[in-house]
Amino acid sequence: MARSRSQLEAAVYRDYTGRKTGDWLLFIGFCDKSIPLSAPLAFFRQFAGDFAEAVCRIPEIEELRENVSVTPDTAVFDRHIENLPPMPGAEYIDRSFLQRLWQALHEAFSREIQSWSGTVAQYIQSIRPDAQLVGRVYFHLVENTRSDDPFAFLATYSTGLDSGGRSRHVPLKHALEAYKDSEDELYHLLATVYRAAEKSELVRELIDSGDLFHPLFWSSKKAFAFLQEVSIYEAAGILCRIPDWWKAKSASVKLNLQIGDTGPSFVGLDALVSFKPKLLIGDEEISADEARRLLEEAEGLAFIKNKWVAVDPKRLEQTLAAYEKAEAMAEKGGLSLKEAMQLQLNPEKAFAEKLETADYAVSQGQWLESVLERLRRPEQISRVAPSKRFNAELRPYQQEGLNWLYFHHKMGFGACLADDMGLGKTVEVLALLDVLKQNGDSSENRGKKADLLIVPASLVSNWTEEIERFFPDLEYLAAHPAMHQNKRLRAKDESTLDCYDLVITTYALIQRYDWLKVYPWRYVILDEAQAIKNSSTRQTRAVKHLSAQNRIILTGTPIENRLSDLWSLFDFLNPGLLGTAAEFKSFMKQLDKGEKDHAGLRGLVRPFILRRLKTDREVIDDLPEKVEMKSYSRLTQKQYLLYQKLVENLTNTIETKEGIERKGIVLSSLMKFKQICNHPDQYLGAEGFDEAASGKFARLRQICETIHEKREQVLVFTQFREMVGPLAEFMEQVFGRPGLFIHGGVPVGERKKRVQKFQADAYTPFMVLSLKTGGVGLNLTRAGHVIHFDRWWNPAVENQATDRAFRIGQKKNVMVHKFLTQGTVEEKIDRMLESKQTLAEDVIGNTGEAWITEMGNQDLIDTFRLGL
Repeated sequence: MARSRSQLEAAVYRDYTGRKTGDWLLFIGFCDKSIPLSAPLAFFRQFAGDFAEAVCRIPEIEELRENVSVTPDTAVFDRHIENLPPMPGAEYIDRSFLQRLWQALHEAFSREIQSWSGTVAQYIQSIRPDAQLVGRVYFHLVENTRSDDPFAFLATYSTGLDSGGRSRHVPLKHALEAYKDSEDELYHLLATVYRAAEKSELVRELIDSGDLFHPLFWSSKKAFAFLQEVSIYEAAGILCRIPDWWKAKSASVKLNLQIGDTGPSFVGLDALVSFKPKLLIGDEEISADEARRLLEEAEGLAFIKNKWVAVDPKRLEQTLAAYEKAEAMAEKGGLSLKEAMQLQLNPEKAFAEKLETADYAVSQGQWLESVLERLRRPEQISRVAPSKRFNAELRPYQQEGLNWLYFHHKMGFGACLADDMGLGKTVEVLALLDVLKQNGDSSENRGKKADLLIVPASLVSNWTEEIERFFPDLEYLAAHPAMHQNKRLRAKDESTLDCYDLVITTYALIQRYDWLKVYPWRYVILDEAQAIKNSSTRQTRAVKHLSAQNRIILTGTPIENRLSDLWSLFDFLNPGLLGTAAEFKSFMKQLDKGEKDHAGLRGLVRPFILRRLKTDREVIDDLPEKVEMKSYSRLTQKQYLLYQKLVENLTNTIETKEGIERKGIVLSSLMKFKQICNHPDQYLGAEGFDEAASGKFARLRQICETIHEKREQVLVFTQFREMVGPLAEFMEQVFGRPGLFIHGGVPVGERKKRVQKFQADAYTPFMVLSLKTGGVGLNLTRAGHVIHFDRWWNPAVENQATDRAFRIGQKKNVMVHKFLTQGTVEEKIDRMLESKQTLAEDVIGNTGEAWITEMGNQDLIDTFRLGL
């Protein structure tokens, strides 16, 4: 029964949810290819369809049954990887992943056939009625050097398997003798040939004349007619053995556009590169005159330079016309590097005409290929060292990231650093700024132009903290009112900005501060660059109008997962590389129709994107098992006012209190300060928990959006039971689906069910836990992230909670995000503990937070007072 797209997709999700991967892959591999599917399912259908087609092309399938084995060339897997469509999780699909899927298909097919009582053909036709299994007839065409006719044809058939499990072949004429007493068996053997004859006059002639049963010698014209119909024979179920040069599609004159054989005189995508058109047969170059003689002298197959060449007059004419136009372009001075690279994506634009029938290919010359190879493989780039004033020891993969960024800098290319969250993009960029400052101190080329860093408001504090920690010599200005004690930030003229190395601002403020818009920046750097993925917003337009010598974007999410987002990001990063918005939209339509594939686009953008995953072998061995990072947020205005008032109250009260009463007031105040840092509504006992009222909620959204984009899972711990519900409700909005929560009020039996649900294959994005409840007895190893929303200030308790995710048997590194509100007691106690590890391990481990009550009054007030 025919299905629609919605019916087919519904069947996959309804009937195969909870079953093994190979089961739904097998189903979709045999489904009707004419039904359009969503891009992810279409990709898996194409992959599983290769398996299904290979199975259908095994003549001895009935003898093999559940022992069917199909081993594809690894190039098949590489082809699928190159053509990956944009979809969540695409970054994890590599050759080993596809090999596992292929094995799952084998296992699923074997299970199905073992339980099937009929023939294999009947099973296949039960899931795909129009599936066409191959018969046992083979058509062979080979080159012939023993007669005047240059080709030989022979039809054979398979008579089963030999002792080594290989097919036995005999000429088809033997079937006349073998089946002389059974016309039905002979007809069954020749069924595929009769099907082919319905569409092929050549095969019909072979049957009518009886030549099908004899060896034949053919002219090049007849061999060409046969080769052109191979797809008809294979569709009918005949196996064809033909010359490799035809299968490789190398038997024609092709236009090769070689770009960048020598380097340009200056750097950047606007630099002119060498551009050389060639006419090739296989790997051998021919002249235009030789190609024209082919056009005049032959049609079909012609023998030239010891190769057989297919001569299609229309195709060869347009190939020659394109060659002549390319020669004229080369004589005018070549192409810019940007134009040359665009040829891979849209050659029609360069030629200003459709190349519907021309045979052409784009190849990189020696210089360009060496550059692109280093960009694709950072380990091949020469090392560049940060200065001694840089206070961080880079991990090997971070050093490679610095080398890669600096190489882009020297080439004048915009770069996208898309490392997984927690791998250290910030420190890699700061290391680059250190190298540039180091080199620029004595370089006239540097001038005095500053760099501009644009971040979400929730990340301003993170960057300033990282600068103070790793690169305190960097002269920076935080162009944000909150960084200037709520005083209005004054406009800066060009000479004043020249005194800074780096200016930090937010996506919102870049639209408001005119003095930031007009300055000629050396670099504009975007953190969480997905903020400009929508090209039509005012925010995106404001960022793209900035003047800069070069650009860097940082993101923890895979930017190739949405093509419209990809265009917007590259329109900022390397303007024009992906064409105009209209041109790219047209390209996407061609992708949807199957007229283009994703390989050209991936090849074009890949050199400018560096993405390392926590699961990468060269990275995971370089990481600690737990990566702990501090995530800073700032107080909102409402939080600020409540916090200040509480400090004043404590200052007025603490002087007159002693003993137990004083300790009680201190611990009570500490709890209230934490509540204010979490959310004003928690402190006030109100409802609502508006995101805009809490800096931590804004930071939580930013982290969880990245986690959701990668379909990872996260645990969020809070010491306050009353925060579990509001956090779960907020995160449900962020993830677009419900998660789970556990606190002291959840019965033990229900907790077990929720843990099982979180650990199951179905995607449950988050679980919120109260710290004490989540500290023991739970295995939640599906989570790759742990967030401590508020701090217990007891390392033992926090580590015990973290270890719900990081357990023996955990197969991935765990990213631990510890939230801190900048300038508050949270940050000050954290610094205190960091500088006094003995205190943290020996004192706090035993006494919890009670040690704070032993501080003197002045030290206590200084600890609680805001330090913005």
